[in-house]
Amino acid sequence: MQFRKFGKHDWKVSALGFGCMRLPTNDGVLHSGNVNEKEAIAMIRYAIDQGVNYIDTAYLYHGLNGETVVGKALEDGYREKVKIATKSPIILIKKEEDFDKYLNEQLKKLQTDHIDFYLFHGLNEQRWKTVLDLNLLEKAESAIEDGRILKLGFSFHDKYDLFKEIIDSYKGWTFCQVQYNYMDADNQAGTKGLKYAASKGLAVVVMEPIRGGVLANPPKPIKEIFDSSYGKKRTPADWALQWVWNHPEVSVVLSGMSTMKQVQENIHSANISGVHSLGRRDLQFIKRVQKEYRKRTTIPCTKCSYCMPCPNGVNIPRNFELYNDCFIYDDPKQYRYWYRMLLPEKERANTCIACKTCEEKCPQKIPISELMPKVHTQLGEDKPIEKMDT
Repeated sequence: MQFRKFGKHDWKVSALGFGCMRLPTNDGVLHSGNVNEKEAIAMIRYAIDQGVNYIDTAYLYHGLNGETVVGKALEDGYREKVKIATKSPIILIKKEEDFDKYLNEQLKKLQTDHIDFYLFHGLNEQRWKTVLDLNLLEKAESAIEDGRILKLGFSFHDKYDLFKEIIDSYKGWTFCQVQYNYMDADNQAGTKGLKYAASKGLAVVVMEPIRGGVLANPPKPIKEIFDSSYGKKRTPADWALQWVWNHPEVSVVLSGMSTMKQVQENIHSANISGVHSLGRRDLQFIKRVQKEYRKRTTIPCTKCSYCMPCPNGVNIPRNFELYNDCFIYDDPKQYRYWYRMLLPEKERANTCIACKTCEEKCPQKIPISELMPKVHTQLGEDKPIEKMDT
């Protein structure tokens, strides 16, 4: 395992961190609370045995069950081998006292007396306002003083200007977590934010390096590009990971792994990773792939599921996934079939009532209520598929 500097912190972090947002489930439903605990625990422990020392979870993961599974995985001496990162559910906090309520519940679920790295979860303009209005920085400082939290940070889903404002507004940050991959270098905090955070001494934790799995499963034309990558036998997922690790500002890359095979493949990638390990030709190759993907992807959904549950029952990520896949995989007929077969009528796009509750939660700022009728028109009706301008 390769290890990297964690900002100003006197500790080195494994290049790969285990993201516990996409653990295996018994019902096959992504993010389901019905976690296959036996397999999830085996995967987490295998990763730790191979040198992974950063485990990332959150209160909201897997139907509020994710931290419980992580706590079980870290029994039998595994807790002492890793640092735990988990997140305060800002979206649920309505009054100042809620901060301690959720933190104490998290400590119990994780079977620990302290959280090594605690984050304000998914900060955007509204959630940052909640942090300030409810004095949550002061609450976090109190938790640091009594030992329940060791280091404080935040995860982020909004524009660069707000990212910079948050960093500059508080001197106690140790680290931040941002979405970053070769398709999102100019989105949200982006490369500019990555460099700014590192310049301030913050450790930078990267999430969605494979963009919700999309970059690991390219359509045939893009797969052919990878297959012809001048003799370098790398999987598309490995290319995506190596591109992120290539940046010196990156401290650790999180991968949300759902199978043991993914764990093994990602550990192999981490073992051969390094700063500036990609040459000029490699980077030109990634730009070629990036250009081809950008021709195809229509809706920038990463399937994070923060928009869920929908008050009216719409399966928002699944609708967008099926729509995007029509273009990414060049198979409208197949995805119209899956739309009808995989989505119950009550979960389809046409049941959206445009309440916009989801739009307040969406990290990507997708105009969901505007797009849902168009998704149904394209997938639910036998007419030529046309891309939408989002």
